[in-house]
Amino acid sequence: MYPLAAFALVIGLWELIKAVVPANGVSVGGQRVLPRTTDGALPHSWAVLTVLGERDGKTTVGATLLRTASFTLELSLLALAVGAVVGIALAVLMQRFSFVERGLLPYVIVSQTIPLIALAPLVAGWGGKIHIAGQPWQPWMSIVVIASYLVFFPVAIGTLRGLQSPATASVELLHSCAAGWWATLTHLRFPAAVPHILPALRLGAAAAVIGSVVAEISTGTAGGIGRQIIVFSQQSTGNAARLYAAVIAAALLGVVLTALVSALEAVLRRYARPGHTSGARR
Repeated sequence: MYPLAAFALVIGLWELIKAVVPANGVSVGGQRVLPRTTDGALPHSWAVLTVLGERDGKTTVGATLLRTASFTLELSLLALAVGAVVGIALAVLMQRFSFVERGLLPYVIVSQTIPLIALAPLVAGWGGKIHIAGQPWQPWMSIVVIASYLVFFPVAIGTLRGLQSPATASVELLHSCAAGWWATLTHLRFPAAVPHILPALRLGAAAAVIGSVVAEISTGTAGGIGRQIIVFSQQSTGNAARLYAAVIAAALLGVVLTALVSALEAVLRRYARPGHTSGARR
């Protein structure tokens, strides 16, 4: 219900801007502060929908967007899985050893200040020199690595906070029952971390789509929605409807991936309760 209401609000604002803002936009002191609203720059919302039925080579625009979006969705799912595994592993390591947290956590945070558009060519260049089991590195692998780079951060931070959330009394109770670190991790810390991990995975899902789209554009990898945006931008002379359709399709990918994470949240609903915050570590 809420996504539909948000979508309707966006469409309403879109048409309001189209109706109110002059065709050539608004400029102040020679600088344009509001964009142009001509059909070539900002088409009507229904024009974006109707363009889906137009021919695009041997198929339609809608079919092309569906095919390229499916490709990007697969890579985003894989990046989400890889980033989640790496993030959870780092969180477990930092929770287990306090010196690892003090030494590693600042670098985890600083890693997110590196511009993704600068990192993508480096990963693609390094990947071209790698062979796995005698097979050359594939371009889609670079996209997964780049996208998972955005995913692991919120997962690592959220999981670490969740693993440290059980009350000291709960940890001491397990220790009094001769439970070791592994038993405490699996029976207490991980269940308590679920309410923290799930929101982190939702953030990671959106980041996976963003990373995949940016990586496709930066590395020039064909087949995904990111590259299709570039193709339609080059074809949109006088009519930007195809470009907007591709951008909306990319945005919907984030909604789809987030919905999949929400489905996982429904499965783990019994764990989704606030944890008791404490400084307990081991």
